[in-house]
Amino acid sequence: MANILVVDDELGIRDLLSEILNDEGHQVELAENAAQARAARGRSRPDLVLLDIWMPDTDGVTLLKEWSSSGLLTMPVIMMSGHATIDTAVEATKIGAMAFLEKPITLQKLLKAVEQGLTKTAPRKPAALSNNSPATHTADMTVEAVMTGGTLPVPVDLGPQATQSFLLEKPLRDARDEFEKAYFEFHLAKEGGSMTRVAEKTGLERTHLYRKLKQLGVDLTRGKRGA
Repeated sequence: MANILVVDDELGIRDLLSEILNDEGHQVELAENAAQARAARGRSRPDLVLLDIWMPDTDGVTLLKEWSSSGLLTMPVIMMSGHATIDTAVEATKIGAMAFLEKPITLQKLLKAVEQGLTKTAPRKPAALSNNSPATHTADMTVEAVMTGGTLPVPVDLGPQATQSFLLEKPLRDARDEFEKAYFEFHLAKEGGSMTRVAEKTGLERTHLYRKLKQLGVDLTRGKRGA
């Protein structure tokens, strides 16, 4: 179990990340702005920080720079934003951020980034972008790609197929659970693991959807999900 600090001014995102990380066995502390984040950092030594870039009082990059210059950047920091530019990502990387999550945050990317972050004993060194790479150009990259050293996105494997067959000679509850699991696995694979888009497709609220997936035993940590 790790102590994770989540800093985001959006209540819905704080609640969702808190529930997911708590379900994974972590202890979560929440902050809605930089002032609360400073206080939380002063009270304890978080093992990992999920830090939003755009906040009303002090932006996340400025707070990251403040921690770095004062010697408080002793834990891995994962930046989050739905509107960041590549320049912002590069700046955060140079300061010491280890990763970046673009909103809406997918479950696979969140859990993978947290897992990788918790294996780090200190912020990672900035990854240098090579100007000699024949197929990689900054203009073609996503912000996440820049934060991970210039790796271009990997095509999504759709995994489960839209048409499947089910054995009907079984109890109704078992048959229903089997169908629901296949149904959600298909939509998660199709939407690249985005809980926001799957919630819109299926008509379920995100928190309820996450609980349903956990109940059905759907593997949220793999890009390709087996039935």
